[in-house]
Amino acid sequence: MAKLGIVINPTSGRGRGLADGQLAKAEFARHGIDLLDLSGESFSSASQKAKQAIADKQIEGLIVVGGDGMFHLGVNAVAKTDIPVGLIAAGTGNDSARALGLPIHDVVAGVAHIVSKLRSTKLVDLIESESNSRKFFSFGAVSAGFDALVNRRANTWNWITGPVKYRLAMYRELAAFKPIPYRAVIDGVERVFQANLCTVANSPSYGGGLYITPEASVDDGEVDLFILNSISRLELIKLFPKVYEGKHVTHPAVEIIRAKKVVLDSPGMPAYSDGEHVGDSPVECKVAPKALRVYA
Repeated sequence: MAKLGIVINPTSGRGRGLADGQLAKAEFARHGIDLLDLSGESFSSASQKAKQAIADKQIEGLIVVGGDGMFHLGVNAVAKTDIPVGLIAAGTGNDSARALGLPIHDVVAGVAHIVSKLRSTKLVDLIESESNSRKFFSFGAVSAGFDALVNRRANTWNWITGPVKYRLAMYRELAAFKPIPYRAVIDGVERVFQANLCTVANSPSYGGGLYITPEASVDDGEVDLFILNSISRLELIKLFPKVYEGKHVTHPAVEIIRAKKVVLDSPGMPAYSDGEHVGDSPVECKVAPKALRVYA
């Protein structure tokens, strides 16, 4: 059997991560799988441990236990290598697991799924990006607009967890929000406009089930650029609930453009990838076809 690395986020799933991680270890052992625990005291230390284990050829696959942020760690450790990544979905959003059809909050089923795919992995696309401060890969989405501001505010709140945190942060952010000026270059064509938000997506949903680009696919060789052109605060509040079912796409202010490469430039705007802060605008995003091998 292959030797797998495992990284556990003990705080995922409102504190269930540690218990889920221990259960995952026990389940892999029951299946006869040898594990190397690469968990760290911080996101960065765990990331470094995973990358080093891959460079040293210590593992043949990487498993992460947590939510979309942990999958982001795994993606950036294995992107454009032959090392597959598996996800035991134990977070609060779990959009990555949803896009890949993986069990959610069911560790036993998640481990069994990975074991069943050890010899039949799948290649999917990623978004390969560069912000003002770093290069990175994304599985789900890269945002630099109102949703990024909401994410930034939500990440400062420790008194509330789960998807409701982002909804409350959205209402708080709306109080001072103004349309954002953008300069975008979409497959070489420049466009200047004002919008509420712009998101480059690889998968259908983010933010715990917001189907912002419901027809996006992780293996179509393109990214989906979502643009919500300027609308009033009241109109945005009315539109928001429709995103949970993907019914917002018929609104006249909504545009979804498929592309190979997108540059978003809005001075001072933070950039977020799969819920993680990755620097500030400008951010360049391009599709990286079949750049990720997954146990899915």
